Amino acid sequence: MIPVRGMDGQTVAVLGLGRSGRATAAALRAGGAQVVAWDDGPSGREAAEAEGIELRDLTRAPAYEGVSLLVTSPGIPHLYPAPHAAIAAAWEAGVPVDNDIGLFFRSYATEDFDQFDTMPRIVAVTGSNGKSTTSALIHHILTENGRPAQLAGNIGRGVLDLDPPHDGEVVVLELSSYQTELARALTPDIAVLTNLSPDHLDRHAGPGGYFAAKRRLFSEGGPDRAVVGVDENEGRYLANQLATGLADDRVIAISSGRKLTGPGWNVFARKGFLAEYRKGRQVASVDLRDIPGLPGAHNHQNACAAWAVARALGLGPRGIEAALRSYGGLPHRSQRVGEKDGVIFVNDSKATNVDAAAKALAAFPRIRWICGGLEKEGGLGGLGTGLANVAKAYVIGREAEAFAVKLSGVEAEVCGTMAVAVERAMAEAEPGDTVLLAPAAASFDQYDNFEKRGEDFVAQVRARL
Repeated sequence: MIPVRGMDGQTVAVLGLGRSGRATAAALRAGGAQVVAWDDGPSGREAAEAEGIELRDLTRAPAYEGVSLLVTSPGIPHLYPAPHAAIAAAWEAGVPVDNDIGLFFRSYATEDFDQFDTMPRIVAVTGSNGKSTTSALIHHILTENGRPAQLAGNIGRGVLDLDPPHDGEVVVLELSSYQTELARALTPDIAVLTNLSPDHLDRHAGPGGYFAAKRRLFSEGGPDRAVVGVDENEGRYLANQLATGLADDRVIAISSGRKLTGPGWNVFARKGFLAEYRKGRQVASVDLRDIPGLPGAHNHQNACAAWAVARALGLGPRGIEAALRSYGGLPHRSQRVGEKDGVIFVNDSKATNVDAAAKALAAFPRIRWICGGLEKEGGLGGLGTGLANVAKAYVIGREAEAFAVKLSGVEAEVCGTMAVAVERAMAEAEPGDTVLLAPAAASFDQYDNFEKRGEDFVAQVRARL
């Protein structure tokens, strides 16, 4: 646990009592704060009461009398589409609002750092797609090369659940826009933007607000080094804003699909080959094509980001390449779950938006595509050239018929459920095909989350292998 610093003897309110909220309450109490808390759901309140947390209805301004700070869980809207009543009440009472990420950054460093031979470092990864894989891959590379590391944030453990820092340790954080948009302290040593595509637009009131939330990771504290995906205009803008000159190697530009030139520090992947350039000269390269845990151009972009971070932390190319080859991948993210009669089965349930699904579709030559669910803003037009690889689509979800109609130029069968979709895809698949779950939609019409959807796919496939 990371005890929260600077709140000793003060009363702090916690809004949202899920996993991160209860961890925040525990870390605040470990730092000497008195905690009062609230959750809109009775189960959250009951769990908090069982842990001895005092409950107080924070939706009313009088509840903030004597309160120094409100800490809110990331899933609770604080501005768009409308602020939660408890946050509006905190504003009215003049109480500052923060989240657990802000508390972590102001509490991680301690007096013990003076005794360390090598200072601990924090790497923070954000972006629309690939941030989980990139974070896990960085953590894997570090541990495979003997560097102590912890993984937390939007993946793995909550940030305040981490163990206290050790000599030479690297903490790798995956941070969503929900986490970066509100944190009052954001001071990673290395910050990463993988890419940007439309997502969570209602929460951020459009693409500009979404990008602004991501950009805070680079602008609030100023990382020592920034790794920026430059395949979209927002990334190119950010890299340009951060660099002070042509050869400023504090910014490492990454790309998937095009060669990056110039005197700076660049890492890019083209046609399956990763290359690192410094001052206009190639210093390292890796063939990514035969690495099973990193299929497709989108995973090659993740590899570029992880490579750049590892190199910035002083690791050598050979050690990084060996770790890339031993990386097994994450569940629900290009996860290879089986093979039968020359047909491969891949679970990419995390492809909840059109951009992520398009990248998954581009990774395999001939696809039996399981898709559908709650369609997000922007429609399905962004699927683009990836549809050329689709032999047939098998559509699930409560609105499967409406979803199927929008798949222009693709043969689509309305299946409704995962069981039917898997059965039909397996029956029609031929040697060389890939049966791919990449829904291009949210899961909440049929499942609690994308993990449950992916688990259902895996279970249906393995029951038939």
